[in-house]
Parts: sequence; C-alpha cells; structure tokens
Amino acid sequence: MNLFWLVPVGSMIALGFSFYLIIWIFRKDPGSEEMLKISGFVSTGAKAYLKQQYKVVSIFFLILFLILLFMAYKGFLVIFVPFAFLTGGFWSALCGWIGMWIATNSSSRTAQGCRESLNQGLRVAFSSGTVMGLMVVGLGLLDLAIWYFILNWWYSFHSVPAGFDKLSAITSTMLCFGMGASAYALFARVGGGIYTKAADVGADLVGKVEEGLPEDDPRNPAVIADQVGDNVGDVAGMGADLYESYVDSIVATMALAAGAGLGIKGVTVPMLIAVCGVIASVLGFFFVKTRRETQKDLILSLRRGVYSASLLIAIFSYLVVVNTLGRNYLGVWGSVIAGLIVGVFLGVSTEYFTSYSFSPTRQLSQTALTGPATVIIGGLSLGMFSTLVPVVLVCLGVLMSFYLAEGRVNYNLGLYGVGLAAVGLLSTLGITLASDAYGPVADNAGGNAQMAGLPSEVRKRTDQLDALGNTTAATGKGFAIGSASLTALALIVAYKERVELLGKPLELSLLNPRLLVGLFIGGMCPFIFSSSLLKSVGRTASKIIEEVRRQFREVPLLKEGKSSADYESCVRITLKAAQKEMVLPALLAILLPVIVGLLLGIEAVASLLVGALVSGFVLALMMANSGGAWDNAKKFIEEGNFGGKGSLAHKASVVGDTVGDPFKDTAGPSLNILIKLMSMVSIVFSGFIIKFSLFK
Repeated sequence: MNLFWLVPVGSMIALGFSFYLIIWIFRKDPGSEEMLKISGFVSTGAKAYLKQQYKVVSIFFLILFLILLFMAYKGFLVIFVPFAFLTGGFWSALCGWIGMWIATNSSSRTAQGCRESLNQGLRVAFSSGTVMGLMVVGLGLLDLAIWYFILNWWYSFHSVPAGFDKLSAITSTMLCFGMGASAYALFARVGGGIYTKAADVGADLVGKVEEGLPEDDPRNPAVIADQVGDNVGDVAGMGADLYESYVDSIVATMALAAGAGLGIKGVTVPMLIAVCGVIASVLGFFFVKTRRETQKDLILSLRRGVYSASLLIAIFSYLVVVNTLGRNYLGVWGSVIAGLIVGVFLGVSTEYFTSYSFSPTRQLSQTALTGPATVIIGGLSLGMFSTLVPVVLVCLGVLMSFYLAEGRVNYNLGLYGVGLAAVGLLSTLGITLASDAYGPVADNAGGNAQMAGLPSEVRKRTDQLDALGNTTAATGKGFAIGSASLTALALIVAYKERVELLGKPLELSLLNPRLLVGLFIGGMCPFIFSSSLLKSVGRTASKIIEEVRRQFREVPLLKEGKSSADYESCVRITLKAAQKEMVLPALLAILLPVIVGLLLGIEAVASLLVGALVSGFVLALMMANSGGAWDNAKKFIEEGNFGGKGSLAHKASVVGDTVGDPFKDTAGPSLNILIKLMSMVSIVFSGFIIKFSLFK
C-alpha cells in the first residue's frame, strides 16, 4: 500500500498545530512596559545578528552554488543538485529564524506567567519550544515531499543518469538537499555558539566574579548580549542543527532503501515514520503540565511527554511497516524500536551525569570547596567517564538494528535497518526539541524578571525552569550527538553505494596505508575543529571582558545603579567578532574531504569519515556532559549548598561553568554537524574526486 500521501498531511498537522500555539502564546499577557522594553532589546539584537549572519552565509552559498552548477554542467552532478543545496540551506535558516522569533516573544510572557504559577510559566515556555520542534519536523517533511514529487515527476518523462535507476537518481539528488541544510547549520551553530558563549563568559567573569553582581543584573553591560546569545545560539543555531539531523537521517535511509532493493515502499517508510513522530509529538504535548512547584515534578512532567510520544511512535510505526512492506519485514520495525530505545536511554544517561538531582554533579559541586582547579579536574573527569554509557548504547543500537533487519541474510537490508534506527531515534524530535528549546526561553524569562524588578518568587520560579532547562538542554545535546552517530554511519554507507554506482569499487582493507592515513586525519579533525572554536570564544570573550571592565571603570556610579550600562556596545562587539570567527571552521568541514580525496584517493575519504565519526562522537559527548555538569554544579551551590551565592565555592563553580560554556554550547554541538557535513560533501563531490584524484 502506497501511503506517501500521508507525508504532506503530516507536515500540515505539524505546521497547523504550530500556528495554533503561536496564536495562543501571543494572547498571553506580555507583562509591564519595562518587561516589554527588555525583551525588545533582546529581540532587536537577535534579529541584527541573524541578518548579518545571512549576509555572510549568502556569499558562501552563492559561491558553492556556482561551483555545483559548473560541476552539473560538466556532468559530475545532475542539474537538480545545486538547487537542492540552496533549498536545504534556506529551510534550515528559516527554522532558526522562526525559533528565534517565537523565543524572543515568549520570554516576557513566561516571566509574567510565573507571576501566576510555575505551571503557567512552564506552559508558555514549553509551548514556545514546541513551536520550534514542530516547525522543524513540519518544514522538513514539507521540503522532502516537494522534492520527491518534483524528481519523481521529472524522471517519469526523462532518462535517468547513466548507472542509476529511477529511485537511486531521486534519493541521491535528495541527499544533496541535506548538504545545504548541514552547511547552513554549521554556520548557525558555530557563529551562534561563539556569540552566546563569548557574551556569557564576559558577563560572568566580570559581573559575577570580579564585581560580585547577581545573575542578569541590569548593571552588567554584557547582560543583554548574553540574553541575545541564548536566542541566536541555543535556539536559532539549535533549530538549524536539528533540522539538518532530521532530514539527513531520512534522506540517508531513503538512499539505503533504494540500495537494498525495497523499491518505492522502502523509500517512503522513513518519511512515514517521521509522520508518526509528528502525530505522537502533538499528543505528547498535552501530557506536559505540573501542579506542584518542585524540580522533581517538573522533570516528571517533561518525561511524561517524551515517553508517551515514544510509546505512540512504537505503535504507529508497526502499522506503517505492516501496511507498507508487509509482515515479512517486522524485523525492520524492530530496528525502529531499537532507535527509540537508544534515544530514551541516551536521555536518561545524560540526565544522570548532568542533573544536580544525582550524585555525579553534586560531587562535582563539592570540589568547588577547594577552588577552581579541582572543579576543572572534576568536570573533565566526569565528562570523560560519561561517554561510556552512550557509546555502549549506540553500539548496541547499531547491532540490534542491523540484525533485527536480517542483516546476516541480507547485508543491505541490515544497513537499511541501521538507517531506520536513526529515523526512529529522531522521530520524537517534535517533543524532544521542545524540551530543549524551552530552556533558553526560561533563562531569558529569569533575566527579564531580574532586570524588571519583579517579586523574588517570580525569579525563584524562573530559576526552577532554568535549572531544568540546563538538564533538558544537556539531554537534547546527548540526543543530537547520538542521532548524529547513527545518521553519519548511514551516510557513510550511502557514500560507499554512491561511489560504486559511479563505477568505482571501494577496497577498504586496513592493510591499505592510504586508508590508515585517512583514519588518522579523520580522528584528528574534530580536535582541530574544536580547538579553533574554543580559541574563537576566548578571543571574542576577551573583547567583551575589556569592554565590561571599561564601563565599570569609566561610567560614574554604574555599579551603584545610578547610571545606565551601554548594552549596545557589547552586542555590537560580539556580533562582529562572531561573524568573523565562524568562517574558518566551516571551511575546514567542506574542504578537507575534497583535499584528502584528491591527494589520497576515494578510499581515504571513507576512512576519513570513519575516523571523524568515532573521535567526534566521543569528544562531543565529553564536552557536552562536562559543560552541563559544570553549569548545574554552579546552580546546586546557588541553591544554598556549600556556602551558597557569593561564597568562595560559588566563585570557583562560576569558573568551571565559564570553561564549560564553550564546551557544551559551541564546540560540542557543532561536532555532530561536522561529521555529517563531511559525509554529505564526500557524497556530492565523489564523482569529481574519482575523476581527478592522484590515486585512481
């Protein structure tokens, strides 16, 4: 049974429910004039940043579009590829813009909701995150459906490229759509991550440590830049990031279906499972509510939403597989379940290592009693050890999905099962991204409450939401990194199939020295990439620190609150620096596979991708979990433990949090895009590399 018509229907459900939530949010009271003024500053700064980012990225996209167009003219690519690349970047950017727009308009409404109750604040913030999550899956499905319809219609009347059948031609072109999404996502994550963490570091080190000001104090000149950063990095950047993860997993699995000989039915299954995820996420939204104002109840309310959605997807995906592929392929359904299980336990593992409800982060906060050095050592140790469970989970997920899909009998079908595990893991994205994206809204709401002078119980409620947001953000990053590993594995297989379709068999023997060289280069790449990003955050933060110190030194009575801080100067400095710093890391991801391929051959590119996947996956986990634990260790001390706010332990924990910020919000989450973008670039440029490589 061909159920492809459900794909655009699922897209409309996601987009329709998003619009309903937008109307609901805008009907909520935005608060006082002062609250609106503060949120207006943040909104203006975020829009200015994204507009400038679009200008820089547009130049890059134009250059790469012309290169792809030339390659299509020379016969290395089909003519649709350059346009698929552009649309992928456009939709990824649109998701980021929508997320930023709704987040900046929800922060004051969340603060105002917290004046009434914790549940009301949670509903507004979580609704804002749900808009982001459903927009990502809705627009992703819509663009995939449009491209499938166009390509299917075209190849019904025109011949397919030599060496391809119709489905292979369609899916290989749609993979290039994913390259555009990944390319923009890398710029968004890198630029936004540099912006947000440089502003955060500057605000914390001078405002908190040197001047002894509380969080989000209006006397701190970097406070608005910090709140802008939450939106351009943790919302706009994250939205673009997970959009490309979502579409990459689907198109990679579609390509594997064509290679496994499953025909049109196998190609549509990953999109239909994504539709199941849309429906389940919408239903799961209604389970997220709390009556008691406790951290435990907040966590349980979010878990109810995610777990109920996962259960519904398990049921719906069974119906999809049975009605599309038939009962003989129930093992494929088992692969989807494997992905769902891995996703759930990845979240549990990350929560255990980063939430101050559990012993690892509490023990880390205790190390602050002996100073910043022991905090740093403890956080690095925690992050390194925390990679054990996720790596084991992903390994089990790969093996389960491969063998449940009868990989021992049909190797290509087993690989298709691995791709479906990635789709299954990401099928809950509508609600898991909502759990992640609500955090920056709650953080901004707390800043709004502090700067507008709202009653202390309001700030207490927003801090409860923010503390949970730190945990859900860390969980979301673990989820994204785990999904990236499965998606990247599927893309590497798609790369192998693409090369073989082009008539070049791959010899992947470990005795091949060029293969070993590629592995070493790939393993090194995430470290060089992360080093570049951490240096960029450090350089940009130094400029903010100097500006904040200058204002405290030169502006009379600023610390006494009798003079106004110049917020705009910090926003302007951070914007310019972030735009400049994001270009080099992005070029590394795009140029390295092509250079390695031209110098060492097509096999070395495959080993480059494997090396980058392995080291990038583990490094990203370590950074994300170290950063999340450092952040929540500070929050635990601020709750009144180990001396509370203003104590020496608190100042030491602020230093740990400052080190962890670029770990968890800049370098760590950017790595999962790096490993997928390198795979995409390798697929798109494979024909060019085969033609001009020094090793034939």
